[in-house]
Amino acid sequence: MNHKAHFQRFFAAAPERMHFAAHSHHLWPDVTFEAQQRCWEDAARLADGKWEKIFGEVLPAAQTHIARLLNLSDPAGIAFGPNTHGFLLRLLSLFPADRRLRILATDSEFHSFTRQAARLEEEGIVHVTRVATEPFADFPARFATEIRRGGHDLIYFSQVFYNSGYAIRDLAPLVDAVPNEQTIVVIDGYHGFCALPADLQKIQHRAFYMAGGYKYAMAGEGACFLHVPPGYGARPRDTGWFAGFGALETADGSVGYGGDGSRFLGATFDPVGLYRLNAVMGLLSKLRLDIAEIHRHAHRLQASFARELATTNSPLLNPSHLVVPIENRDRGNFLTFRSANAGDLHKRLLAADIVTDYRSDRLRFGFGIYHDAEDIDRLMDALRRVLR
Repeated sequence: MNHKAHFQRFFAAAPERMHFAAHSHHLWPDVTFEAQQRCWEDAARLADGKWEKIFGEVLPAAQTHIARLLNLSDPAGIAFGPNTHGFLLRLLSLFPADRRLRILATDSEFHSFTRQAARLEEEGIVHVTRVATEPFADFPARFATEIRRGGHDLIYFSQVFYNSGYAIRDLAPLVDAVPNEQTIVVIDGYHGFCALPADLQKIQHRAFYMAGGYKYAMAGEGACFLHVPPGYGARPRDTGWFAGFGALETADGSVGYGGDGSRFLGATFDPVGLYRLNAVMGLLSKLRLDIAEIHRHAHRLQASFARELATTNSPLLNPSHLVVPIENRDRGNFLTFRSANAGDLHKRLLAADIVTDYRSDRLRFGFGIYHDAEDIDRLMDALRRVLR
């Protein structure tokens, strides 16, 4: 697989850069530049009337793409927003304000959840039970056991964990383990969407799923989405005026909500991310490139990288430091190394024009469709100089 030709604008902007942060900020394909121009031109041509085009064409197209990739029956059940944190706040606003909210999560959720949950814990508003993701071998069983204990208002977990790359291949058993039909189940799919195949058909009626375009969808910021299962979260207190577009009038004069995903909409947003997302989806379709092949490609590059890295015998960066070993197929499209020197290594790599990222003691390398075998060779040549 070699799709470099579709990323020439990003490559030309920084020719020496080796971008291996394709789990945090993917490079954007050239079609997104043209899409961004179309967004501007539509605004100039239509002015106030642009929203008719956005809600009549652009947004439904994005819904259709996402529903196809996740095997969702109803594209209208998808709401869009500028970030997933906004969706989290709306989900939290579903619950009564007169008692403490009981949440089950893991110790490896991304900051948009962990920071907010920790702050609410300070106020005594929520109580969070956190299940350790490590050891990964029995995590699904341990988490399912906690789920079955019941007593939770909200269950929140990731499809792929950002601080390790460990992936939950089969989401359905965890969702099916929830004993109370009233419990809200939320899956953070940001490190899974467009990275590994996901079929939500079996759980679409029961679980919320949120992700966005910033990472593997290669569409940049501002194109986050939430799949809303029918019948759940009928009236979030955190509600923007866009959520009223499809609302039914109520006999008692109370605030009305639509019956589809629109009930989780916020207010005015910049639509350019949706233009970019649709352009990327169009490119993948043109290339006949599905998510399963993208995932296999990333894993092939990971395996090649790990083999070459092992030959360096570096005490600083070695396959033995992988949080999820290369032999474990239950991982996303990035590799995570555990190292007390992760921050220093990140700086040294950046000085050599190798872009990675780190979180605490975790150094991460991501792989995308703009990488090929030659990039692994180039990366290893540079690493041998950095690590010696």
